[in-house]
Amino acid sequence: MSLVLKNVSKSFAEKQAVDNISFSMEKPGIYGLLGTNGAGKTTTIRMLLGIIKKDSGEITWKGKAVDRKNVNFGYLPEERGVYPKTKIIDQLMYFAELKGMKKEEAKTAIEKWAKELKVEEYMQMPAEKLSKGNQQKIQFMTAIIHNPELVVLDEPFSGLDPVNTEILKNIIIGLIKNGTYVIMSAHQMATIEEFCSDILILDKGKTVLQGNLKEIKETYPANRVEIDVNQDIRALINEFNLEIETEANNKYIVKITEEEKAHELLNKVVSRGISVNKFEIKKPTLNDIFIEKVGE
Repeated sequence: MSLVLKNVSKSFAEKQAVDNISFSMEKPGIYGLLGTNGAGKTTTIRMLLGIIKKDSGEITWKGKAVDRKNVNFGYLPEERGVYPKTKIIDQLMYFAELKGMKKEEAKTAIEKWAKELKVEEYMQMPAEKLSKGNQQKIQFMTAIIHNPELVVLDEPFSGLDPVNTEILKNIIIGLIKNGTYVIMSAHQMATIEEFCSDILILDKGKTVLQGNLKEIKETYPANRVEIDVNQDIRALINEFNLEIETEANNKYIVKITEEEKAHELLNKVVSRGISVNKFEIKKPTLNDIFIEKVGE
């Protein structure tokens, strides 16, 4: 087991920011750390990276207490920060050398990641000349340039367009294949569902849900059915007193409280001779579960 947090707590004055949380990562992959604003995510991240001290509990990496000297980590904070007047190449060299890289080694790494992130043309520009999305890619590069064992990504896709989001996703997948441990915090639940097998949800510093996402979802009954047909079936759906959540081009997401209703609707559609391209009964999304747990 490589990363372990056991009964970790932290308070600031009278406020309990993190209250007795525990989780672990046994192998390379992506762990989802979730919660509303102020739930304790950033405090947890800063403790596990050794940036701030915990009040109690244990945090270990490969069996040793976490220390900034013994954990080769990369960190992309939610608060973006590049030096606006400084050339990108100079900033990257500076951060690489802070991480202990030699100049030639850093130069090779910068060339590699600049190519993969498609920011080669910006290397001689000051950061203020770059779009927010490209500044974010530069900051992402500073988090991974030194080939860290553990990477913490706080809202990594915030502000990125679909093309750049895909670039970053592919790089993160590559990091995992190369044995990197990643902790990801994000408000886009679909992103967490796409990447993370295990999650922890915090609310007011306390753990309200944690475990394997697939197993968590299996404990919930189905609550939607997705139907793709070749004509308008709103009238049929209304016959069963079911609520249409979304509708576009004869594709429907319909809310259900029991699966039997969904099957009755399907039988009715088929009996009318309507062609069905897709019929899928769905479990709640992570977004549904998150709102249920911390929505109040």
